[in-house]
This record gives sequence, C-alpha cells and structure tokens, in this order.
Amino acid sequence: MDARVWLAYFVASWLIALSPGSGAVLSMSHGLQYGVRQTSATIAGLQIGLAFILLVAGVGVGALLVASATAFTVVKVLGAAYLVWLGVRQWRAPVHGGQALDGMPAAAPTLSLRQRVATGALTNATNPKGIVFMVAVLPQFIDPKRPLALQLAILLVTTLAVDTVVMHGYAFIAARLRAALRSASARRAQNRVFGGVLMGMGASLLMVGRAAHTS
Repeated sequence: MDARVWLAYFVASWLIALSPGSGAVLSMSHGLQYGVRQTSATIAGLQIGLAFILLVAGVGVGALLVASATAFTVVKVLGAAYLVWLGVRQWRAPVHGGQALDGMPAAAPTLSLRQRVATGALTNATNPKGIVFMVAVLPQFIDPKRPLALQLAILLVTTLAVDTVVMHGYAFIAARLRAALRSASARRAQNRVFGGVLMGMGASLLMVGRAAHTS
C-alpha cells in the first residue's frame, strides 16, 4: 500500500472514530459505570464488531447487503432493535443510594467480562450505518492491482488501533465524572441520558436508506 494512501486513511480513521456514534455512547456509559479498566472489555468487543463489518465490506458482502433491499432491511431492523433494547435496559437500570467501601455509590449489578465483550461486539456488528459507510469508503483506499488481503489487513489494523485509542479516551473522560455522580439522583439521570441516546440512535437507524449511500 502506498504510504500516502495509508496516511490519508489514517487521518480518515481518526475522523470516523471521533464522530459520535453508538460505540462512543456505550464506551462513555460503561466508563461511568465500571471505570476505564473494566470498560476495556467492552471496547475489545467493539473492535470485534468493527473488524467484522470492515471485513464484510472488504470482501464484497457489504455491497451485497447494500444492494439487496431485504438483506439491508433485516440488518437495519436488528441493529435498531438491539440499540433500543440496550437503551431501555440502561434507562431502567437500578440505582442504589448507599455508599460502597471506596466512597462511591453502591453499584448496580454489573455485566460480566464476557457480557461486556458481547455487548460491544453486537453494538458495532449490527450497525448498518457502519457497513454502508465501509462499503462507500474502503474502495477509495484499495488498489485493485495489488493483493487485496494485505491491503485489508493494513486497513483493519489501522482502523482498530485508532478506534481503540479513541474509545478509551471516551471511557476515560466519562470515568473522570464518576466522582460527580455519587448521588442516586445523579446516577439515575446518567442512566436516562445514555439510555435515551441509545434508544434515539436505534430509532435513527430505521431512517437509514440504501439510495443515499449508494448513489
């Protein structure tokens, strides 16, 4: 891969990762609830989902999904339903007002490491916006005269490395706010803000159309 092409993709990867999306919301939500270290499992899951959609788009299945109204609608509805479900669960998460030994509020029941990884993976893997975006973007950085596998590997590693750094940044910023969320009312407000945003993002996925991205 030409160095100038890679540099252009590297810059684009930062812009893509920094743009607010369901992955950023999930990273911040878990950063507030679990702290940065435990949110690393969620972020690892996000990278699994991101790798999935990049590879799907890279090998052409993504283009098929965009071209097929039925396949695209199925992915869109599943992704929307999953985000809405996450939002409802976040909105309704129990809040405890008691103080834990470290001075923080007693935590609501936590997700296991495996559950956090799965949540992250499904959040990205079921996002049709991601597939459509990758289908539109990847061909601009791939040289058809060079081996596809090596180019996809370079783009994949670049994308995951950048996104991992950015998602940890979101989680870190959110975790710094934990001290300001000691009260039950503040934690309830946090749950409803993030839950509402996730539900809104899920609803917005239903507005995603194929024509706008394939013209």
